[in-house]
Amino acid sequence: MKNKIFATVESNSFLILRLALGIIFFAHGAQKLLGWFGGYGWTGTIGFFSSLGIPAALGGLAILTEFFGGIAIILGFLTRPAVLGLAIVNLVAIAKVHGANGFFLNGPTNSGIEYVFALFMISLFLLIKGAGSLSIDNAISKKLK
Repeated sequence: MKNKIFATVESNSFLILRLALGIIFFAHGAQKLLGWFGGYGWTGTIGFFSSLGIPAALGGLAILTEFFGGIAIILGFLTRPAVLGLAIVNLVAIAKVHGANGFFLNGPTNSGIEYVFALFMISLFLLIKGAGSLSIDNAISKKLK
């Protein structure tokens, strides 16, 4: 079971996807957790989530998943659990925030699902394939064999 979490496809190119996805989620998590990059911080974000009917505990879990999941993806450590959590966060974002605004970001609300959907699909790809050769997961997988 342990090796299924860490096993990965031998490819250096996955690092490119991991860095892109990890940086995006780290930055969005930092907005929500710490108020960096123009974000509202923990209290403001929990308030926003509450206005959507999301309980504070689940909102907090989503914030921590984005922040620490982003770091995990960048490092390629526990990538599958991290992207699973982030895929769920994205599905909730589509259902609660972006879904009613259509597909495109350039619509009247600038808030369609296309961006969140792309992040969801990249998360699914990494969930299926793993972190790639240049990852801590790969090093652990080799030791477990």
